[in-house]
Amino acid sequence: MEKLLDVENVSISFIQYVQGLNQRDLKVITDLTLDVSEGEILAILGSSGSGKSLLAHAIFGILPENANLNGKIKYKGKELSQEDKEELRGDEIALIPQSVNFLDPLMKISDQAIGKTESKEEKKEKKAKQREIFERYNLGPEVDDMYPFQLSGGMARRVLVSTALLSSPQLVVADEPTPGLDEKTVKETLNHFKQMKEDGVGVLLITHDIHAALEIADRIGIFYSGYVIEIAENKDFSGNGENLLHP
Repeated sequence: MEKLLDVENVSISFIQYVQGLNQRDLKVITDLTLDVSEGEILAILGSSGSGKSLLAHAIFGILPENANLNGKIKYKGKELSQEDKEELRGDEIALIPQSVNFLDPLMKISDQAIGKTESKEEKKEKKAKQREIFERYNLGPEVDDMYPFQLSGGMARRVLVSTALLSSPQLVVADEPTPGLDEKTVKETLNHFKQMKEDGVGVLLITHDIHAALEIADRIGIFYSGYVIEIAENKDFSGNGENLLHP
């Protein structure tokens, strides 16, 4: 299996002003190292506010301006510059965002999924592919002309997953994809990730839901206060946890 993503000794901090013009460097992620291969699901598990989403933003090059990023983020062995990240995101690397608020409330679903196109021919091709993927996720033709407010929570989540797959990505980063969903929709969403894995896609699942992680992940990284304290095989979480390094 080819290694897709390599995060090597990444630290993220923010410059903050305190007491007037005095600055301080607030460290949020420290010396983070992990990797994801094709056809693998790696779950990063941690509580809210532990910095998990910042990892996703660093991979996609969408950190705020006052952020400092140190370390290396590599894709297929090549260290990524900001320009590389901008070129790859939405194409070979896709983000499934945490919130359905990422959907534009003023645009029809189909238009959002397809995005800008160069020609009528390209639009026609993208539309056909969009329909094919939407059908796979039980989103009928009527969904294309809907606006986000007309979708149920589960439908909106399926739209985000489907849209991410439109570019046939090789690596998918899913940032907290299950909060607020009912049990049936959670199960449905996790099955989507299993399908991606079977299709050879590498998945980085960022979550605080240990049950979701244990159900689908090959490996699980435990994130705490900006550190990855352990990355273990799924099977190591069985029994009383005697195969884990940390309690």
